[in-house]
Amino acid sequence: MSTSRPLQGLGIVITRPLGTADTFAVELAAAGAKPFLFPALAIEDLEDPAPLQALLAKLGHHDLAIFVSANAVEKGLQAARKAGEWPRHVRVAAIGELTAVALRNSGFAQVISPTERFDSDALLEHPELQAVEGRNIIIFRGVGGRERLKEGLEARGARVAYAECYRRSRPQTDPAPLLAAWDRNEIQVVGVLSGETLENFVAMIGAAGRAKLSATALVVPHEAIARHPDALRFGRVVLSSPGIAGITAALSTLRGQAA
Repeated sequence: MSTSRPLQGLGIVITRPLGTADTFAVELAAAGAKPFLFPALAIEDLEDPAPLQALLAKLGHHDLAIFVSANAVEKGLQAARKAGEWPRHVRVAAIGELTAVALRNSGFAQVISPTERFDSDALLEHPELQAVEGRNIIIFRGVGGRERLKEGLEARGARVAYAECYRRSRPQTDPAPLLAAWDRNEIQVVGVLSGETLENFVAMIGAAGRAKLSATALVVPHEAIARHPDALRFGRVVLSSPGIAGITAALSTLRGQAA
């Protein structure tokens, strides 16, 4: 198999939201994979942005802004620009390399981010987040979510506020084309980035799709997702680091299984 197309023949389902999946699909196709777009998570604007805008009007009162995802970067910076220029003294941090890249692409040269693991605990272990007593920290995220990061920072004496800048929902994606591709044995892998996306995907494909999972591999970026009850439905679970390079390395053992 050509080393320039290491994923030749692998059918991979991309469950990322619309707007974030296209570039990744192009990269997978360039590596020889056959991507199937099936958004299992939708990113929507807030119904009432007034509380967020009121909070961002005081963004300059904070010392550090943490972004939990690339969606938080896009939606958070969009909202922050309505309140004025980004205060130069407010540093930025990211959970995950994709989020860090999104910040760098948005003009932030210095981004605090873990370099090995890509989760809240890894960011909490970063040297820059150890001595935060008395500091004001704002976390850009979607509505709801885990409290681990906030609790960890508050335990160190920081004052933490949430800038919830978007809503997550389950999209109305038609599973019929995906099920037909599965019936043709064109799909070997499903990739998800969060437990919520995994839950949505399993619900959306229905009983017919769930019957296919025992013969399908699941690729996830974190062990917590790999331990999710719905992950147990899959024939195998593969941990991957971010991006096309991470996917390629994680799927190396599956290269010979494509049709």
